[in-house]
Amino acid sequence: MTATATIPTSDVDPFSHEVLEDPLAMHAALREAGPVVHLARYDVYAMARYAEVHAALVDWQGFQSAAGVGMSNFRYEEPWRPPSLLLEADPPRHDAPRRVLQKVLGPRALRRLSERWRADAEALVDEVLATRTEFDAVPVLTSAFPLRVFPDAVGLGPEGRENLLPYGDHAFNAFGPSNDLVARGAPRVAELSGWVAAQCRREALAPEGFGADIWAASDRGEITPEMAPLVVRSLLTAGVDTTVHGLSAVLYAFATHPDQWARLRSDPSLARVAFDEAVRWESPVQTFFRTATTDVRIGDAVVPEGRKILMFLAAANRDPRRWADPDAFDLSRDPSGHVGFGMGIHQCVGQHVARLEAESLLTALARRVRTIELAGPTVRHHNNTLRAWESIPVRTTPA
Repeated sequence: MTATATIPTSDVDPFSHEVLEDPLAMHAALREAGPVVHLARYDVYAMARYAEVHAALVDWQGFQSAAGVGMSNFRYEEPWRPPSLLLEADPPRHDAPRRVLQKVLGPRALRRLSERWRADAEALVDEVLATRTEFDAVPVLTSAFPLRVFPDAVGLGPEGRENLLPYGDHAFNAFGPSNDLVARGAPRVAELSGWVAAQCRREALAPEGFGADIWAASDRGEITPEMAPLVVRSLLTAGVDTTVHGLSAVLYAFATHPDQWARLRSDPSLARVAFDEAVRWESPVQTFFRTATTDVRIGDAVVPEGRKILMFLAAANRDPRRWADPDAFDLSRDPSGHVGFGMGIHQCVGQHVARLEAESLLTALARRVRTIELAGPTVRHHNNTLRAWESIPVRTTPA
């Protein structure tokens, strides 16, 4: 018989503003405490080491998503919106929507978009650099580019696109506790949810695009007509904020690592590696929850059935047990294997779309910008799930 270890307890609040501003010390403390830690403040369990987080992500049978990937437990609590068919579902319910999105966002679609997105990136960078060498990278580049190209690819109309970021921001805040960040978004929830739902209807979408392709899959019987708008909603919820923050992460990394920027300029084919290394290093998606489907053994400890487990993706991505010199942003590293996009059957279905956006923007910048550095203090944007930037002032010199 195997002995069961006592689970260490921590009083830390991972959703406090102090921790959201700089979570690295907390991540290190949780990793050192053990393979699993009890967070007393919320009575949930947490994992911060790479091995345990990776193992939980690929074990959907033991660590379910269908009870919600936030703190709220759908076994007992009413979700604030109909649950996602991808993020908040497990097989078999998860299978058909996932298959459809994988095809819709597959290599053929991305090849079709690639040329247009490169041209769009070059046009945007030219626009920005035509009048200035100093600017705030968040509004003019890292938010502007995804909001320019992704809604077009989905087939959204031009009206109301400014609703996408606040809607996504609230959706990711809602995975955490009901704190001031959730309260901040609450007054607009009905309005933003209504707008997003309206965009997911067949009639609202362009005849060509990801949205039309999802509805066409329902016409072929691959998903039901009731599923189609929820699959479109998954794109609009998870496809914008995450990419914005991923692009912000890579630009911040380069603005603070001039040697790595020089390296990218001398070899632009490193753009994709740079994006993945920034996703590992900064982890735009910091955390997700799972629910234990049975008493699960983690290390020498047992987490009881039905309990929520908080996976610190960001802590796993800097775990020295897995990564050499984990706090360094380094383009000579192979960042594959990071859990910034998840892992297993729930791994981010749109990750190749995000990579293409990043590659397009970085390639355009590398061609036109010789140096990039911070031009003032940066400002974080706090979110219960996301690591985000409000402002990254940069100074550039033209190539």
